[in-house]
Amino acid sequence: MFLRRFGWIFAPLLAMSVAGRVVAEAPPLAIERVAVVDVVGGKLVPERTVLIEHGRIAAVGKPGAVTIPPGTVRVDGRGRFLIPGLVDMHVHLFNNATHRPPNDWMFALFVANGVTGVREMAATSRDMQQVARWREAVDGGVLVAPHVLAVGVAVNDASDVREQVREAAGSGADFIKVFSELSPSSWRAVLDEARLRHIPVAGHVPAAVAAVDAAQAGQVTAEHLMQIYEACSSIEGDVLATRQVLDGAAATAMRDAQEMRVLRAFDPAACTKAAKAIVLAGQAQTPTLTIDWFDPGRFTGDYTADPPWHLLRADEQARWRRYLQPASASDRKLADLRWDVSCRIVRTLHAAGANILAGTDTPMPWIYPGYSLHDELERLVDCGLNPAQALRAATVGAAKLLGLDADRGTIEPGKQADLVLLDADPLKDARNLRRIHAVVLAGRLLRRAGMGLPKAP
Repeated sequence: MFLRRFGWIFAPLLAMSVAGRVVAEAPPLAIERVAVVDVVGGKLVPERTVLIEHGRIAAVGKPGAVTIPPGTVRVDGRGRFLIPGLVDMHVHLFNNATHRPPNDWMFALFVANGVTGVREMAATSRDMQQVARWREAVDGGVLVAPHVLAVGVAVNDASDVREQVREAAGSGADFIKVFSELSPSSWRAVLDEARLRHIPVAGHVPAAVAAVDAAQAGQVTAEHLMQIYEACSSIEGDVLATRQVLDGAAATAMRDAQEMRVLRAFDPAACTKAAKAIVLAGQAQTPTLTIDWFDPGRFTGDYTADPPWHLLRADEQARWRRYLQPASASDRKLADLRWDVSCRIVRTLHAAGANILAGTDTPMPWIYPGYSLHDELERLVDCGLNPAQALRAATVGAAKLLGLDADRGTIEPGKQADLVLLDADPLKDARNLRRIHAVVLAGRLLRRAGMGLPKAP
């Protein structure tokens, strides 16, 4: 479907068999005389030939030092820059709350924007079968889609959370996703049961739990800066005390009602203290700054004029349209304050040495799959990271958090050949990450010129 719709151009293919079907294996691929981006060192390694065979990087070396086999597809990399494939660390491939079809319409948009891996943040145990089918199809070359690198099965209902964790662990989930509505006692039960099952816990920090407590309890990531607003305020103790006497849903509603008060009480000293404690505990942060940047409070017109709008599925367009409404003065004031505080928090976390990850929460309205990861990387730069650091948040940093850094995240022999070929230097300007010439997905060359997508801004 995606091959027909977006006009993907594949390198010549060789036949192989996967699960009883004849599919295609990419021939050897050589990208010659390209500047390889060393994402760990934050520097360019010029004039390198990268040889790819059987979906993996076979060799990286100076021109003439790499033997190129007969039949290899050769790509002129002169004047271009090669980076590892990007990872969006917070996406939603399923619509379990609304019972809509899975969001496979997003796949081509991800890959066209250099997103070759995603972390799914709210699946169910039964969704794991669909994930397995997607993974097989991508690896076999029959589906153009990012690798689903990790799947979190959601636990949001306070009833029998231990059984939910056991079921999720048995389904093959990579981690447990927790939500804001869990009470402190249910959240602790999730963490306890997850330890017994040797499965990590990630997600929201519940509304009645302190951000530092969540980090020290072993929650491996915190999403959306939730509860860090409170930790970076002078009134954290007061507002948490009012929530801890309520059930999870009521506590979440109170948190929303208290947001303006909390944001106005931003305290740089408290924020620095909290950031250092979170870093010491080893918790990574996925700020999803793009949500704040594109907050509905900022809407001033019809965003259906956005270039990628026509690429959305019709039902998704209808859902997004419902969020188009005039913003009140108070809405805009809150949105501006939220953005300011979010950015200050990210600067503080970064200065403390936090592991910051790039995630978007797509397909939240106006968070376009693929396109919005570039928005996120640019917002991270706005908030204190340099382009190399932002790039690490979506490559090797993501791979390390997922325990996959031996297989991906850098351009080295033996690693998965998920790569992005750029027309401009991403270390000079994060916006150059949008200037995609081609994508290599599991060793297959996909040329962006034939994809039928809007030009990058």
